[in-house]
Amino acid sequence: MKFGDKLRIQRKKRGLLQEDVAIAIGVTKWTLANYEKGNSHPHNRSVYFKLADFFKVDVNYFLTEDEEFLTEAAQKYGRKGRAQAVAVLEQAEALFAGGELLSEEDQIAFLYEIQGLFLVDSRQRSREV
Repeated sequence: MKFGDKLRIQRKKRGLLQEDVAIAIGVTKWTLANYEKGNSHPHNRSVYFKLADFFKVDVNYFLTEDEEFLTEAAQKYGRKGRAQAVAVLEQAEALFAGGELLSEEDQIAFLYEIQGLFLVDSRQRSREV
């Protein structure tokens, strides 16, 4: 389940308005609406922790591995880095879409390796510039 879906479910489950949650975590109503629509993700990791605290859930509920990777890429390398990270995840997803060539455990291990390589490669490229 996507971050925005999880956020919307938690908010509606408690009968809250987007504005209520936005004020509680320190973002605008429009920002929260974009999170729920899947148009954006928090660029600052602290927002995930504020949401988890507000909804009384474990932060991992909101912060999945993919979202953590995208947040880290955005924090370190800006929008371009995040866009490149999204492309890495989409390509990995496409690779696995063809069937069950790898077990789910092997797919996850492969994805972690690709993410690690991306972050190392991006660091090296930023030093070269």
